[in-house]
Amino acid sequence: MIKTPYYLIDKIKLQRNMEKIAYVREHSGAKALLALKCFATWSVFDLMQEYMDGTTSSSLYEVKLGKLKFAGETHAYSVAYADDEIAEVLAHSDKIIFNSISQLQRFADASASHTRGLRLNPQVSSSDWLIADPARPFSRLGEWDAQKVEQVIDQISGFMIHNNCENSDFDLFDSMLRQIEERFGDLLKRVQWVSLGGGIHFTGEGYPLDKFCARLKQFAEQYGVQVYLEPGEAAITMSTSLEVSVLDTLYNGKQLAVVDSSIEAHMLDLLIYRQSARMEPCDGPHEYMVCGKSCLAGDIFGEFRFDKPLQIGDRLSFIDAAGYTMVKKNWFNGVKMPSIAVRQLNGEVELVREFGFEDFASALS
Repeated sequence: MIKTPYYLIDKIKLQRNMEKIAYVREHSGAKALLALKCFATWSVFDLMQEYMDGTTSSSLYEVKLGKLKFAGETHAYSVAYADDEIAEVLAHSDKIIFNSISQLQRFADASASHTRGLRLNPQVSSSDWLIADPARPFSRLGEWDAQKVEQVIDQISGFMIHNNCENSDFDLFDSMLRQIEERFGDLLKRVQWVSLGGGIHFTGEGYPLDKFCARLKQFAEQYGVQVYLEPGEAAITMSTSLEVSVLDTLYNGKQLAVVDSSIEAHMLDLLIYRQSARMEPCDGPHEYMVCGKSCLAGDIFGEFRFDKPLQIGDRLSFIDAAGYTMVKKNWFNGVKMPSIAVRQLNGEVELVREFGFEDFASALS
């Protein structure tokens, strides 16, 4: 048995998402790029690159990782590029997408021979969280003034529009896309490609894939563009678990269990959005608040139900622990970083990475 804590990526489950992505690519004509900001565990890129067209990034390091580790196209995007990194970004990308007209003009000469795009902000999104809403008031994410964009249209060949966030509602996606068409339709007809970003949960159970494909195809044909999708969570949803062990149990008005992991260090996105981790099944008669081992008082995974009382040494498994989780893991409190294991397609589990004190020490100086 692998020593906990560790993330376990199940390639069989991952492949199910990949097959849905492949279906959308085939029936819509859209291309699919893995959003590295959500998931960048390159030990499973060998499988993913068989079903996807490349990667998209949010920084220089993600661009380089995509170029070096994932076959296909490499799209570069950043909220702002620094002068001392732009040459390396261009050297490792096939397309560069600028967040603002200002950045486009600043690096116009350096990127003159590169395929260039610009991010648009349609000022509408599906986000329920202000912190994640790209269309929030005073947003810095993209250009919203069509007249200003029209003045630089000859300097670019495409657009990136990312306004879907955890959107599993096709009708909402369709409605927002219509608003984008109404606002930027004349500009869309003048470019060659349009990325509709990520945040569209089209690999989820019950999502109307055929309607989605038809809508994407209609959009592409109407404007004469190659459509790109940038699935992050949709690519890896329900493929990965965080495996932990119980270190202690106590009672303080509730039954508590302390595990050898930390939500702040190992599932940070849930803490940011004040959400509980998930565990299945979770319907037994014995209820426990499962807590992390860091000194943060709110280091709590959530409340769960078990078939029998928990004992020290019991192993627990939190599901759906890949998206915006593994990329955000950190060394808070010096809590041991989870190892990374992969269940291969033949069912064998392989330990692919362990972290130790030297990794902790080398993260600082």
